Amino acid sequence: MAPFAAPFLLLQAIGRGIRQKAGRILEMMRRIYLDNNATTPVLPEVLDAMRPYFGEHFGNASSIHHHGQETRAAVERARDSVASLLGCRASEIVFTSGGTESDNLAISGLTSEGDHVITSSIEHHAVLNACRHLEKMGCDVTYVLVDSRGLVGPDDVRRALRPNTRLISIMTANNETGVLQPVEEIGRIAAEADVYFHTDAVQAAAKVRIDVKKIGCDALSISGHKMHAPQGVGALYVRKGTQLQPLFHGGQHERSRRAGTENVPGIVALGKAAELAMQGFERGEDEKMSALRDRLQRGILAQVEEAAVNGEGAPRVPNTSNIYFDHIEGESMVISLDLKGLAVSTGAACSSGAIEPSHVLMAMGLRTDRARASIRFSLGKQNTAEDVDFALALVPEAVARLRELSPV
Repeated sequence: MAPFAAPFLLLQAIGRGIRQKAGRILEMMRRIYLDNNATTPVLPEVLDAMRPYFGEHFGNASSIHHHGQETRAAVERARDSVASLLGCRASEIVFTSGGTESDNLAISGLTSEGDHVITSSIEHHAVLNACRHLEKMGCDVTYVLVDSRGLVGPDDVRRALRPNTRLISIMTANNETGVLQPVEEIGRIAAEADVYFHTDAVQAAAKVRIDVKKIGCDALSISGHKMHAPQGVGALYVRKGTQLQPLFHGGQHERSRRAGTENVPGIVALGKAAELAMQGFERGEDEKMSALRDRLQRGILAQVEEAAVNGEGAPRVPNTSNIYFDHIEGESMVISLDLKGLAVSTGAACSSGAIEPSHVLMAMGLRTDRARASIRFSLGKQNTAEDVDFALALVPEAVARLRELSPV
């Protein structure tokens, strides 16, 4: 053995030992997840419901033999559950791969070259980029501004109407601030003007009660992984009689509105999550979550100066609070809290790592430094009062430490 080999091997062994010990410490660390607007953990009941469809019940739901018919029955039961959650007919539910596909299917499926579309400046990128694609295809798009609370003004939507307006697409709840938009009023404007109305309800479904008839929409998008079902499944409500051009071309699945073999385990999971959401409303779980969110928010603001809620004064979903902390960088805050076992975010998960500040907060008129210093706290069904206490013990300390390091 070379003279230097033994010390080198010893250092390697020590390094492995240190890494293993660090790994065990991290595994033992208490971890609290408050980033449920990015994605939610699959609830045990949901996992139990979908598990048999990965193995025992494996049939293609389009097959006419026993194996296919038992999975077809499961898909239709899930369709009934999702329809009940949204207050519509089962036949009006189209299963998709998630919110992005649902948004794209609605926006592209309800428009054609030369049409005018109205949306807002705070939409999710699934809507914004779908609209930008329409512009490249020969459509005109108006991006309605919001006020300092992040609210779209119905009168602004009305003023944006043109003779060739074909579609209005305004979200139900904002993914970054949780602010609920006046979709019922916008739905009435769309009906009066005889134009289609689509709403992205991905961040509202299972958090607030939704009734598509009250909203007056022609299409509404939801996503499984925002409501404790798995990633990779979603749904689009399409009002009966609405002519929707499909995005995919293939078989006649989903009444020829969405070609492709159904994701049976995901669909079953989405159906179960919808059932749990409805049961939760009956038990007042939304009010309990709102109380937890408010306690977290009040506790932070009571301990941290030069901080405030983005969207204060506007109605919000019960689980979301977006707070700016002057004199810090949001990304540094996220990392600092994560090292202590608390998961939060600076905004949309699909924009994580983006150089530009949040387009939502900038549209609300926040200064660039405040937009960069904003943190989103979003609760889920799994969170408890103890989780809020854990966060309240960490956040003020993390802010103080980062401000000490700040050159400002």
